[in-house]
Amino acid sequence: MPNTRFLCLLLLAFVILAIPATSSAQVAVGVSIRVGPPALPVYTQPICPGPGYLWTPGYWAYGADDYYWVPGTWVTPPGVGLLWTPGYWGWGGGLYAWHGGYWGRHVGFYGGINYGFGYGGRGYWGGRWNGGVFAYNRAYNNVNVNVVHNTYNKTVVNNHTNVNRASFNGGTGGTSAKATAAEESAGREQHTSATSEQSQHEHAAGTNRSQFASENHGHPGVAATGKAGDFSGHGNVAARGAGNQNRANGNGGAGHKGANSQGAAHQNAANKGQHQNGAQGNHQPHPGGQGGAHGGGAHGGGHPHGGSGHPG
Repeated sequence: MPNTRFLCLLLLAFVILAIPATSSAQVAVGVSIRVGPPALPVYTQPICPGPGYLWTPGYWAYGADDYYWVPGTWVTPPGVGLLWTPGYWGWGGGLYAWHGGYWGRHVGFYGGINYGFGYGGRGYWGGRWNGGVFAYNRAYNNVNVNVVHNTYNKTVVNNHTNVNRASFNGGTGGTSAKATAAEESAGREQHTSATSEQSQHEHAAGTNRSQFASENHGHPGVAATGKAGDFSGHGNVAARGAGNQNRANGNGGAGHKGANSQGAAHQNAANKGQHQNGAQGNHQPHPGGQGGAHGGGAHGGGHPHGGSGHPG
């Protein structure tokens, strides 16, 4: 019997060691809540710290008893060529379930949520990898061209994303987007989960009561940060009022006009084919705020925490 038990434990150890650090699953479902998350706040995008950083949009996570806002922030990807696919809340079976984000070669499905700054509901238009170096689309990112030299400017017209601030997919008030064949294919690729930097950033948000919906009523004091985990940085920005179109925070450098925030106004302009200068925010194709984004970028996601929030 002792030998048999030892062999079983040894086999279990080998199985654990054999589990890869990456996952090929399209989404990781975590927390399930009966009350939907608040609408996405409107905010501007802090200026990019420098070359090599990628933007990950903010999202509502869920804690012990409330939703709390995890600020959008600039992070370093876990590898060259990887893009972030944001996480999203999805309605089904009477519950709102969180589908965590991930890093991968292509951007997968993120619920059709218009997180802005290049994440307009489908793909990612905020930048691309060129020969191992990330190039930033100034139409969706707030970058100082005197510091970041790998840039280009291209506005993408998005005819497939929501123009409101819905923060969840499905159900009343949510987006109605379904995964495309390309997004499903991206979901089956090899993925890397959120980095420790991203996890620590989310944890820091969950320990700050001012980030909770019951405290800020959907307008967090820290809506975006210049660097992950830094909630007192000089470049941090607060949420703006609902429906406002935010512009990029700070000086984007020569020729840059600032990204727009997550305002629905920006998305409407994009749908009309109007070119906008500067990256939009979280519902617009310009960097100043959470503007609508398009293109095939990776989505991100975290592990939402929080309690009874407000329906989006």
